[in-house]
Amino acid sequence: MQLNLRVFSLLFFCFVVGYYGQAQNSGKPAKGQTKPKAKPKPVNTSPWHFTRYDSLRGNLSPRRSCYDVFFYHLNLRVNPKDSTVSGYNILAYRAESDFKTIQVDLYKNMHISAITYHGKPLSFKRDSNAVFVTFTEIQRKGTLDSIVIHYAGKPRVAKNPPWDGGFIWVKDKVGKPWVTVACEGAGASLWWPCKDHLSDEPDSMYISIEAPSDLQCISNGNLKQMAYLRGGYARFDWRVHYPINTYNVTVNIGNYEHMTDTYQSKDGKTLALDYYIMPYNRGKAEKQFKQVKPMLAAYEKYFGKYPFWNDGYALVETPYLGMEHQSAIAYGNDYLPGYKGKDLSGVGLNFDYIIIHETGHEYWGNNVSMADHGEMWINESFCTYAEALFVEEIYGKETAFKYVKGQSALIQNIEPMLGPLHVNFEDYKTTDIYFKGANMLHTLRNVIDNDSLWVDVLRGIQQDMRLKQVHTQDIVNYINQKTGKNFNAFFNQYLKYLSPPTLSCVLTQTSRKEIELRVKWTADAADFAMPVKIACTKDKDEKLIFQTIQPTKEWQTLTFEGKIEDFQIADNLYYIITDIQAKSADPK
Repeated sequence: MQLNLRVFSLLFFCFVVGYYGQAQNSGKPAKGQTKPKAKPKPVNTSPWHFTRYDSLRGNLSPRRSCYDVFFYHLNLRVNPKDSTVSGYNILAYRAESDFKTIQVDLYKNMHISAITYHGKPLSFKRDSNAVFVTFTEIQRKGTLDSIVIHYAGKPRVAKNPPWDGGFIWVKDKVGKPWVTVACEGAGASLWWPCKDHLSDEPDSMYISIEAPSDLQCISNGNLKQMAYLRGGYARFDWRVHYPINTYNVTVNIGNYEHMTDTYQSKDGKTLALDYYIMPYNRGKAEKQFKQVKPMLAAYEKYFGKYPFWNDGYALVETPYLGMEHQSAIAYGNDYLPGYKGKDLSGVGLNFDYIIIHETGHEYWGNNVSMADHGEMWINESFCTYAEALFVEEIYGKETAFKYVKGQSALIQNIEPMLGPLHVNFEDYKTTDIYFKGANMLHTLRNVIDNDSLWVDVLRGIQQDMRLKQVHTQDIVNYINQKTGKNFNAFFNQYLKYLSPPTLSCVLTQTSRKEIELRVKWTADAADFAMPVKIACTKDKDEKLIFQTIQPTKEWQTLTFEGKIEDFQIADNLYYIITDIQAKSADPK
């Protein structure tokens, strides 16, 4: 999911001010004076006003947990002339416990004409966007069966896609219909009936779309067949071979031109690359999409092979900015560098942000997926950090560190990154789950201080949690196990509280060649402690010599050879607040 362009304008201004101000707020003491950053005021989030409808949408209630969806076959006709859809969805389920009534989801503006079981109608009752379906007999645990939901209507229109979910009905530059959809947060149930909860993905899916025959329909996975129908329509049958988030299911209908290419992985296997573009943008696309192969190679190095190999990799041009639709990534960055031609970090104009970011979501969001919208940091923080790893592979480590630290100027620290659970929470006031989250992971990498182990952690998450929906503690437990260290307090501090930890340092020059350092962390999380690198001396080439200290929340007194004016915290390695006082700069 992408940043709101209106929010971006404000953030970009903050970046210009903040980024160039960083040099004035380094880890060096300023002639004995303290320069702590002011503690931010918390956002007014108490109380959030949730209703039972939020719980119906976001909670895994017994009427949802009693069954598991293992397959959907969505059959839909899309009519651009009157902005309607009509058809049915086959929902195949496995009974996880005995039940007679289940909950499915479809927005209340969409009309359900019938729900059938073995060809016979079932009774159902609406409660706003939730639909409760009652069987004539109890479905016993272990049962494999299916229902068919027939429906039609005008799906919600997106006012500001992709942040405001819905359908997009527009014309392309030559006046032909262009129909797309984006629905993360709002939910897939705004346009098709499903079990709309992040915890349940079908094992595979068939998507059959009828669209005007003079247009193309691009969806997820592989196009298995296309057939012309009566009445000026054509049917496009797409097959998804992997589990898929319901909000990732997509349709893109327009006058698309198809470009193809291939990528060869390190093991010699070939991945199909498909690009669906507006014909008038072919020249731009041929140039812009050259970034794809080196990006895929970089992500393969750090995370493993592209996770949806059999479905292929696709970029699909859209009239909105972008979205991580699995194996059919929505691309609308206008073939510009950076974020619509703007820079988020100081080095971001070297590549197309949407291509790099949305592809990162194929790993972080689609392969390893958050299980609750209140934990969106899992998708967005790791994905934003993936951008930095791409930069590192292509432009070097120093540039990558500059990239991720440049983004820190956009952090606001006015709300926790971890949101409320079980209510489909999407009311994030800031973009901290992107930039603060990426800086948190950058910090963690440097705390671990072992790059090969760090890459093992990232690749391990992708391999061991492959095609799974995970919670925050699943990620934390895995990192603890993989590193042999306990990072519970670390994640508690960065995810659950507003501010990063503050490192307080009091320096005294006890002799011409010796410094006394009193140091401690100030943090909200209990038992918080974190190593940090400092320097007090220089080598013969006048380069600072860094060493690691182990501060806790209690004052420690340490002695070092060196001078106060040479003291520096390696704050390019961490996202922290520093409070440095120098008591005596020139003792006798």
